[in-house]
Amino acid sequence: MMYFDNAATTYPKPRMVREAMARALTEFGANPGRSGHTMSLRTAERVYHCREQAAELFGLPDPENVIFTLNCTHAVNTVLHGVLRRGDHVVTSDLEHNAVMRPLYQMAEEGIITYSTAHVCEGNVEQTVANFQALMGANTHMLICTHASNVFGAVLPIEPLAALAHAHDALFVVDAAQTAGILPVDMQKMGIDFLCLPGHKGLYGPMGTGLLLCMDGEGIRPLVEGGTGSLSAHLAQPPILPDKMESGTGNTPGILGLSAGFDFIRQAEQQDIREHELRLMQQLYDALAQIEKVLLYTHRPEEGKHAPLLSFNIFGLHSEQAASLLNEDGVAVRAGLHCAPCAHKAYHTFETGTVRVAPSYFTSKKDLYGLIKSIQKIAKQP
Repeated sequence: MMYFDNAATTYPKPRMVREAMARALTEFGANPGRSGHTMSLRTAERVYHCREQAAELFGLPDPENVIFTLNCTHAVNTVLHGVLRRGDHVVTSDLEHNAVMRPLYQMAEEGIITYSTAHVCEGNVEQTVANFQALMGANTHMLICTHASNVFGAVLPIEPLAALAHAHDALFVVDAAQTAGILPVDMQKMGIDFLCLPGHKGLYGPMGTGLLLCMDGEGIRPLVEGGTGSLSAHLAQPPILPDKMESGTGNTPGILGLSAGFDFIRQAEQQDIREHELRLMQQLYDALAQIEKVLLYTHRPEEGKHAPLLSFNIFGLHSEQAASLLNEDGVAVRAGLHCAPCAHKAYHTFETGTVRVAPSYFTSKKDLYGLIKSIQKIAKQP
């Protein structure tokens, strides 16, 4: 199989990730932070080490402000429901995933908040920031946006948007689902208040892992309350991070697998991973641009302007039909709306969706040539 569905989840996982999860079930099987015996303490140390790795990679001063979640969607919901109050206004982009849009829509339907959507102009930082600026108001409490579109790969100008949010005394939240582990992200340097991440994509960890990094978690309320292994004599939820946000037993095998994912990124080197993936997408873009029936929707992928993924269609075919034909040739891609209908409306692909291609560190040139050959064959069909 030629696997190009890495924007959904990376596959295969590095060997060291698989081995770390197996060791978690044999050597670190105790509940971390719940008991005083040796295995529990050793397991807790391993879990804390993963917090340290995340804090170091993403420029967060305090590892205890790293919160483990089920996935990026869980992290996003934790911020939106945990921070926003009645009467707040939110500004977001028109490229957002439903992980952002559905909670905002529901909270607006219930009369809790209002929100506005800014148009992202691909490659035009000044106009994009101006579009956000025009929507900021006196009651705007949060600016939340994706770092890069999960459909079209367009990168948003994070630092200028952070400055804009803070100039209006608003919090700045970033959904880094498609960039964590690939593009550089430094919360301190970029001005990010909350960073939401999946563990199972560019961080090469297992599914069922995610992270919420809080520059200051003082004002955020937990989605779930209960046992934390700390301050057990009190009925009130502990006020300190990470305990406040992590009730119940966590996914220790997943967390230790994610920790190994951080090790893998460090060994492979993030810049090399990014350059490899971007180079493949540039080669794909150039090849598809020569096929008469292929429809492309973005500029040629560029460093700093695009995440390494690409969407296209084949004229006369719905995206799901094209993906099915590719599957017959052993090529795994994703088709449809990719849980981001707003992005498709912005790029005028809502009716057909798109075929999305996303490589990983393990994607070879042979895989790419196989994909191109299959697309060429399908495009020649009457």
